[in-house]
Parts: sequence; structure tokens; C-alpha cells
Amino acid sequence: MEERFDRLAKQLQEKNPSLSYAEAREWVEGLWEDFESTRAKAGRDYEGQDVTEKMVTQLINSYGHKLHEYFSNNPKFQRFIKKDGPIH
Repeated sequence: MEERFDRLAKQLQEKNPSLSYAEAREWVEGLWEDFESTRAKAGRDYEGQDVTEKMVTQLINSYGHKLHEYFSNNPKFQRFIKKDGPIH
């Protein structure tokens, strides 16, 4: 699991170089947790880490360069927004 998070965080940093590794890692873990908990709440069967990794990868590829804009209104992700404004 550690290797997956590390790989995804580095991938996110490539899409959004203004993120530090720690910030990218937090985003990855948050997206991962959100995807799995949303599926569980919807009553979906757990399909494993590969499915979750695929979804997080898709989010990174589609929105990685502007994640701070995409999720800024979601209270769950407010902790990822820097106090002095969004991450650019």
C-alpha cells in the first residue's frame, strides 16, 4: 500500500509541481479514502486496491493540475487548501 501511495503522490506532483510531496501524498490518501468510503456507503462490493488505484489515477490525470479548484467546496477536502489561498 505504501508503494501505491508513493507512486500516486509522485504522479500527482508531476501533474501539479506546486505541490510538495507531503501535500500530494495527503491528496492521494484523501482521494483514496473518499472513493472507498463512498462505494461502501453506496452498498457496493469491495473490489480491491487495484480498482481504487485506477480511480485515483484517473482523478490525477483528469484533475491533478487543479485539484485545489475541483474539491475546494467540499468540506472533506478543506484541510488540503492552504490557509493563504488555494494551492496552484
